[in-house]
Amino acid sequence: MRPVSYFWPVLVSMAGAVHAQPLNDPMRPPAYDAAGGTEAARGSRLQSTLLSHGRRLAIIDGQTVALGGKIGDATVVDITPTQVVLRRGSETEALQLLPGAEKKASPASAARTQEGNRK
Repeated sequence: MRPVSYFWPVLVSMAGAVHAQPLNDPMRPPAYDAAGGTEAARGSRLQSTLLSHGRRLAIIDGQTVALGGKIGDATVVDITPTQVVLRRGSETEALQLLPGAEKKASPASAARTQEGNRK
């Protein structure tokens, strides 16, 4: 066997690494720039909410804030499962957890609703 044949796997793997492009992480939020590894420039972004008995928290731009807490110059005035309302002076801004997502009834739940209305 020739000694060169042992180096082919190494050469092939190195060639793939040279031409590799950044992979998109399916778990990364849409605003994430894979090439630069930074968030795209936008306004505040709601990432998560946590509501339990006596506690309401939101994660906005990676910072955990409670109801009444501050994020920059804004105050958190309301937290629901899908949105957070911020107040800056006399202006309010609603941050949606999933902007553009619309909750629709499934055909099964629509049928149950119609059935319940007939009774």
